[in-house]
Amino acid sequence: MIEFQSVRKQYPNGTVAVEELSLSVETGTITVLVGPSGCGKTTLMRMVNRMIDPSSGTVSVDGTDVRDRDPAQLRRGIGYVIQQAGLFPHRTVLDNIATVPMLAGKTRRAAREHSSELLDLVGLPADLGKRYPAQLSGGQQQRVGVARALAADPPVLLMDEPFSAVDPVVREGLQDELLRLQDELDKTVLFVTHDIDEAIKLGEKVAVLRQGGHLAQCAPPDDLLSSPADDFVTSFVGRDRGYRRLSFVDSARLRPKPVPTVRLGERVPSTDQWRLAVDEGDRPRGWLPPGTDSDGDLAEHTLVAGGSLHVEHGNLRGALDAALSAPSGLGVVVNADGGAVGVVTADEVLSLLDEHRAAT
Repeated sequence: MIEFQSVRKQYPNGTVAVEELSLSVETGTITVLVGPSGCGKTTLMRMVNRMIDPSSGTVSVDGTDVRDRDPAQLRRGIGYVIQQAGLFPHRTVLDNIATVPMLAGKTRRAAREHSSELLDLVGLPADLGKRYPAQLSGGQQQRVGVARALAADPPVLLMDEPFSAVDPVVREGLQDELLRLQDELDKTVLFVTHDIDEAIKLGEKVAVLRQGGHLAQCAPPDDLLSSPADDFVTSFVGRDRGYRRLSFVDSARLRPKPVPTVRLGERVPSTDQWRLAVDEGDRPRGWLPPGTDSDGDLAEHTLVAGGSLHVEHGNLRGALDAALSAPSGLGVVVNADGGAVGVVTADEVLSLLDEHRAAT
């Protein structure tokens, strides 16, 4: 869908932002550009919608050189999401999303109706449509930015560090939302980030750029972690790349074991073992340490925080993190509804990893 062929960008002052770079972005995939500040990632992305033209080489979208296209028409067919959303502050959420469809000739009413559908698609309630951007949280603004980029149903999405300005919890939720949308919409996404964890989580291909706009390596994330091309890539992906590789090992063969549970709001006697406290929906709320009872009905503020949760059939990284972060040493495994199904230990996770290595 997107092809860079021997692309070079040199500015009048002699600065070379991109150096003879060739790269293909396959249709219906997420390709992530990652690298240190000043390595040319954003410059490369902006060549796709002609915000920047290359000094030499060719940038093609769907087989056509972008320089043969009218810039305005080209941009209307490419979704663009930037940091802090870039919404029009004087327009409501619905009118922000409706901008491109109205430019393309849709009536205001039809564009707004479509905007309401897109709000639901990105997980926002319909009543937010009447608000202005300043009345939204940072995470909500970014979701509106994604909805606006999708409004004209473009085959290509450009996303320039779209989640970097929000807190880590919201950022993780936005990443998960993007992956959900991609499963549903099958867009061709070119995504820029400086965060290697974000690149590995989102990318089907990850292109690592070094200073001076050189392409150091482009590979699926698991290959990038297992076989970095050189010392620069090794350094950039980090010393804990072995731990990151656990993200690509399925935990389906992990067998959670039962764990003693207590329910919030009930009286609990003392025992000599850790017990998992759950609510009425069997969702974990924390731990009750050995030798602890409840003075009256068990309340959440008396519990020890429980660490991260591992959703069953996820990856081994999540399972190991749950086990290591739990005060009890027992990683809590939950189902898709958030209900506790059992616990695992770090030793069990590592044993499964050994089996995986032996099999491969």
